[in-house]
Amino acid sequence: MIKRRKTRQIKVGTFPIGGDAPISVQSMTNTDTRDVAATVSQIKRLEAAGCELIRVAVVDMAAAAAIHSIQDQIEIPLIADIHFDARLAVASMENGAQAIRINPGNIGGPKKLAKVVNAAKAHGVPIRVGVNSGSLEKDLLKKYGHPTPAALTESALRNVQLLEKQGFYDIKISIKSSDPLTTVEAYQHLAKRCDYPFHLGVTEAGGLIAGTVKSSVALGILLHEGIGDTFRISLTRDPVEEVRVGYELLRALNIRHRGPELISCPTCGRCQVNLFSLADEVEHHIQRMETPMKIAVMGCVVNGPGEAKEADIGVAGGKGVGIIFKKGKLYKKVAENELLEVFLNELDAMAEEKK
Repeated sequence: MIKRRKTRQIKVGTFPIGGDAPISVQSMTNTDTRDVAATVSQIKRLEAAGCELIRVAVVDMAAAAAIHSIQDQIEIPLIADIHFDARLAVASMENGAQAIRINPGNIGGPKKLAKVVNAAKAHGVPIRVGVNSGSLEKDLLKKYGHPTPAALTESALRNVQLLEKQGFYDIKISIKSSDPLTTVEAYQHLAKRCDYPFHLGVTEAGGLIAGTVKSSVALGILLHEGIGDTFRISLTRDPVEEVRVGYELLRALNIRHRGPELISCPTCGRCQVNLFSLADEVEHHIQRMETPMKIAVMGCVVNGPGEAKEADIGVAGGKGVGIIFKKGKLYKKVAENELLEVFLNELDAMAEEKK
């Protein structure tokens, strides 16, 4: 059983992070934040996929002003991502951002940081201290030679102390590297040095395959050790895919279960049905379903039901015919050209029964 690291709890709006709150899944929009309609549309799709917090890039004052209109049209808390400019951080909070992500060390010096902290206190907004291997301070690069786990940890604590000196403790921390094992070791070091909640992630992880593998390795290790309170799977893809991967990771670790689990066979020479298409259609269909259940899509009627006997419901293809099975037992034979439609109807009916 996983034993969570004990952390203090913060709240993004009314949404809790850390302490005994569930580990949350978040993402970041890739739209132009100034385009309110496009940004809201993407966030709505992310909400439907289960995204619990959303971060938007604030590149100028127009983007900061757009936060007000965006926040009014969405259900989940909005986090403003700011680099270098304290004015954008303050403006974002004034326009309704419920958290901000900054690097305190590069926000413009103590006086400008004080303005950000005062605004955060006034608006009840937590600050995420974000440290990346690509933006490590020059003196730390000289000291350590490259972005080592120790360098990332020292940078994070240095930036946290800048906030603590101003009497601000409503903090969460992220220290990200594009290397999974560097990321793991850095968070392990930091976990021994403070009790702030952590946002986990592997930065610049890559596309769907590379990004999923790197993120799953790093975050899987950390979450299994009880380290981490919220996370983003960073992919060079539609951010909805980040949320889907995030929940699959939590499911694999038996931490949280949202919606159906799909299992499917890798195919072999016995397969006589277009299993790739069948599995894709089923996977697409269940994305908006929230009822936990196990669904199997198998390639042959010989071994399929037996191999997936623990599934609540499944489908197995044959030559010109397929079968629908429940808990490994034959339920119904269906002509291949009707198989998908009939199966999805049965799937929806079972999900409704389980609510």
